[in-house]
Amino acid sequence: MPRSREHAYDVTVTWTGNTGEGTVGYRAYTRDHDVTAPGKATRLTGSADPAFVGDPERWNPEELLVASLSQCHMLSYLAVCSLKKVVVTAYEDVARGAMSETAGGGGRFTEVVLNPVVTVAEESMVEAATALHEDAHRICFIANSVNFPVRHAPRIVVAGG
Repeated sequence: MPRSREHAYDVTVTWTGNTGEGTVGYRAYTRDHDVTAPGKATRLTGSADPAFVGDPERWNPEELLVASLSQCHMLSYLAVCSLKKVVVTAYEDVARGAMSETAGGGGRFTEVVLNPVVTVAEESMVEAATALHEDAHRICFIANSVNFPVRHAPRIVVAGG
């Protein structure tokens, strides 16, 4: 049996929303923050969801979670397609996450639905391209790490068709 490998991911989150008084009141500060990582030229500008007094022009953690699930599924899917000789020429996913708030100020995601539109090179690849979403889901690191359902509703189209 192959030996398992461990991987580490380091990020730094720096709050930039102190308007001079710190957190003296719930509305006295902004939720703005930066997300950086070693070796990354681009910083992500983050905030809270606007429903929680955040800046709508910045990424919020909920969006980033949905994006992570979408990215992981796409990368897993492209890998299994390449191994099974299914030629993908385009891929776009408009993913949607659902979160419910609970009493006391908490909440949790209840599901994420991925809606990838996948373009394949030939009609003969459509059946396999559809089925390989299950394989991709099974090996997606992020989907295997969350405690809510991640569903996928793919649509496969043929290039030039």
